[in-house]
Parts: sequence; C-alpha cells; structure tokens
Amino acid sequence: MLKRFIFCLWMLLPFSLFAQNEGTNSIAHDSLTTEKRQGTFIKAMKKFLNFNDFDTTYISPNRYNYALMLDHFTNYEYYSVGTAVPEPQRLRFTPNPRNKIGAYFGWRWIFLGWSVDTDGLLGKKSGKNRGTEFDLSLYSSKFGVDLFYRRTGNDYKIHQVTGFSDRIPSNYSEDFNGLKVNMKGFNLYYIFNNRHFSYPAAFSQSTNQRRNAGSLIAGLSVSTHNLKFDYTKLPELIQETMNPGMKVRNIKYTNISLNFGYAYNWVFARNCLACLSLCPAIAYKTSRIEKDAEEGNDWYKNFNIDFILRAGVVYNNSKYFAGASFLGRTYDYYRDNFSLNNGFGTLQIYAGFNFYLKKEHRKKK
Repeated sequence: MLKRFIFCLWMLLPFSLFAQNEGTNSIAHDSLTTEKRQGTFIKAMKKFLNFNDFDTTYISPNRYNYALMLDHFTNYEYYSVGTAVPEPQRLRFTPNPRNKIGAYFGWRWIFLGWSVDTDGLLGKKSGKNRGTEFDLSLYSSKFGVDLFYRRTGNDYKIHQVTGFSDRIPSNYSEDFNGLKVNMKGFNLYYIFNNRHFSYPAAFSQSTNQRRNAGSLIAGLSVSTHNLKFDYTKLPELIQETMNPGMKVRNIKYTNISLNFGYAYNWVFARNCLACLSLCPAIAYKTSRIEKDAEEGNDWYKNFNIDFILRAGVVYNNSKYFAGASFLGRTYDYYRDNFSLNNGFGTLQIYAGFNFYLKKEHRKKK
C-alpha cells in the first residue's frame, strides 16, 4: 500500500507542477493584458483630448495667445401659448429686442468680458424690468458647450392673437406684464470630422478654415423651464372667449434631448468663412402645469422635436478679425389641450485683433 501511494504521488507530481506553471503563466498573461488595455485606454484619452490634432491643409492653428474684441449683442425671444380644444386658440408674446455692447479679452478659445445694456445708456427702459441674461459658449476642435441662464422681465407685448373674438384685429398689439420666465441649462456636442472642420474658426476666431468642409454633430441638451403666466392680466376682450385649457398659472418642465445634425464651413474667399449648422433634437419633457383651483393640476411626460441653429460669417487674416454670428434655440411642448412654444436667438457683431505670438511661431534670432 505504501509503495502504491508513493507511486501515485510520483505520477501526480508532474501534473501538479504543470498546473502551477499554467497558473503562473495565466497570471502573467492577465497582468500583461491589463497593462496593455490600460495603455490603449490612456493613448485613446490622450488622442481624444488633443485639440490640435487636425489637418493643417484644412485648418490653420491660431498663432497668438491672446485677443481683444469689441462686441454688440442683440437678443430676440418669443413665447407662444395655445390650446386645441374646444377651438384652436393661440397667443404669442414678444419683448422688444435687447441690445448690449461690450469689450472682451480672449485666451485661445475662451472669451471673458463685460457688456452694458444700450437702452439703459439711452434712457429707454422706462422703469421696466428687462430681466437677466447669461450666455457662455466654449468651442474647441472636437467638442463644445453652451451654458445659458435667462430670467425675463415684464416688458412683453401681445403680438399675435389667433382663434379669439372676431372683434380682435389681426394686427392687435398690447403691452402685457403677466408673463415671467426662468430658464437655465446647457448644450453639449461633439464634432465628428474634427480634423477637417473647425467650429472655432466660425465662432471663436481661434483658428482659420482654409478649405470647405462639413461634419456631423451629435449632442446632449438639458434645461429647466419655469413659466409664470397670469392670464387675469390679459385684456378682458381676450379673457371672455379664452379656452379653459389656457387658464394656467405656472408651467414647470424639464427638457432632456439628444440632437444630431450637420454643420458646413464654406470658404468663399481668402480669409473669409461662412458657417451654417442645424441640429434637430428628440426631446423628452416632464412637466407640471398648475391651473385654476377648479381645474386642478396636471403632470405630463412626452416627446417633442426641438432645434438648435448656429450661423456665422467672419473675416480673419490671423491678426485681425471681424464678423457676425447667430445662435438660436427653440423649445416646443405639445399636449392635446395645451401647447407652449418658445425660442431664443442672439445676434453678435464683433471686431478685434490677436496679439502676443506663441513661442513656436516666433522668429528665431
């Protein structure tokens, strides 16, 4: 028995050593695989975060560190409230365009500055609250972000009335201070053809587009909206025939959307560029609508289509630049018994110059 036991151990020993060797090789192999995966991931991240990875036959890099710019902004907006039952009705509200001028200092693709309301300088405010606005757009070669915050004032006008009394003329216009809106959010997007197409060339003047190019764009948008609507301040002629579904007090909704679109840079002359970008978005909205006490409140969840539009024309010879750009957003909300449409647009006219050459572009003595 002892001899048989020793013989069995002797026979099993090579298999045991083989198993141990196999395990050691497996551990070493797993370690090498993990290191290889980590190395591949780090390389991919470095490539993704390399904003200078573009084809210089299509895009010329910015040769300067800093920029100074004078700017004029004109902001537009509208709100449209409506119902479909029992009869289609719609009210459209718009304020007068807001104008601002300012001076800005830029570092690469970031501009910071200060602006002032020109109506305030000219004494045209007439004691009305014009609200608060904040917009920040950052454009890089691969991705960008728009941050925005708006709190409207009380300087709205009723500019369009549809489906109400025949006694209301089609060109009806009346001051209305019963609408106040608070909105904040961001747009984040990625540029696929970033080696040949440059958003900064059109909107932040930090590069130059040398050849025509376009790109698909995909992004994410998140925003919150709080709209207070005091319909009792509407003219009695409108209130008399207003549908019950339009008698809302407060509308709060969150908008989450995925957008996918296309942008194109057209180099129509030396140092001259025109850009057009349109991104439709599939938006998911969850909302709470507060109505009169007898109507009760409603919660809604649904999908709608929104749009983000960017357009720009610029002259840039690397040292001096001038141009105009427009950024517009629309938000649509539809239910059978209630709908809300609102849009914002900012027209920018600017001129400036770059200075302080980067080290790699300075002439060696």
